[in-house]
Amino acid sequence: MKGNILLAVFFVLILWSCGSEGGNNINNVREEPVVNVPDFSADSAFSFVKKQLEFGPRVPGTESHQATGDYLVKKLTSFGATVTEQKFPVTTYDGTSVELRNIIAEFFPERSKRIMLAAHWDTRPFADKDPEDDRAPMDGANDGASGVAVLLEMARLIGRTPPENVGIDIVLFDGEDWGEHNNEQNVPNSREWDSWWCLGSQYWSDNKHKPNYAAYYGILLDMVGARGSQFHKEGISMRFAPRIVRKVWGQAAALGYQGIFVNKRQPEILDDHRYVNQVGKIPMINIVHYDPEQGYFGDYHHTRKDNLELIDPDMLEIVGNTVMHVIYNE
Repeated sequence: MKGNILLAVFFVLILWSCGSEGGNNINNVREEPVVNVPDFSADSAFSFVKKQLEFGPRVPGTESHQATGDYLVKKLTSFGATVTEQKFPVTTYDGTSVELRNIIAEFFPERSKRIMLAAHWDTRPFADKDPEDDRAPMDGANDGASGVAVLLEMARLIGRTPPENVGIDIVLFDGEDWGEHNNEQNVPNSREWDSWWCLGSQYWSDNKHKPNYAAYYGILLDMVGARGSQFHKEGISMRFAPRIVRKVWGQAAALGYQGIFVNKRQPEILDDHRYVNQVGKIPMINIVHYDPEQGYFGDYHHTRKDNLELIDPDMLEIVGNTVMHVIYNE
């Protein structure tokens, strides 16, 4: 009997010892640190769309384009970024000579691990899908301004509350949308360009703003603010950076946005990320609206319907909040 008592006491001491050192004590399980992700403001992002449109169509070579570029440089600088302007002359498919300007904003340039966020800030020079006037100027509220607006709001927040582990580079490409007119397809390319589209990203990928610049990965935002948008897993993104697609779409699902970030693959789209991937050798994905019923980007694409009335502040917030959570959880 005495031996049984001693044995019982021995087991009690063993259990107490394990518990006191945290071996099997559930209360001592290590918890993951809570990441502080700043709140993305839909209203602020919407105001950045509106401000860009107030300058007029951002067509390279115009006063509106110059004024918008100056505003973007000033705004990004005010948020604490180190801003570089990459200016270069081009001749477009129709023989127009213009100077383009890529705008690069660096946050925490001393950090070696970097994430690149991008959008294009120019406007298509003509609404060539407009049923009434295919030479009319267009606002480009969704096609260009929405992605820039999301990145401006992100820049505002990053400057105030830095992510802990990464540096951020925001690259605003120029000349993305001066491809051939819808009625003038297949104009032979010059030896200088692979395509008449995405001129700014082609130039940047061959002439990076810093020698040997590299980023862990990149995220391109294009047409991210229209009411009713959905974002499918775009083909070039899946070919070059499937891990980043899974990361972003997984974060969107965790935030409850799986109805917006759809778990379906879509065709490859010629956009700025193609050249960042193929030439710049940085794995970059594209968050871009796709309408599977039309097989394209929506009936407003490259028409005068791409105006401020099309923009949904909540959609800007969904995209911005998703990308914020991705980069702050690195």
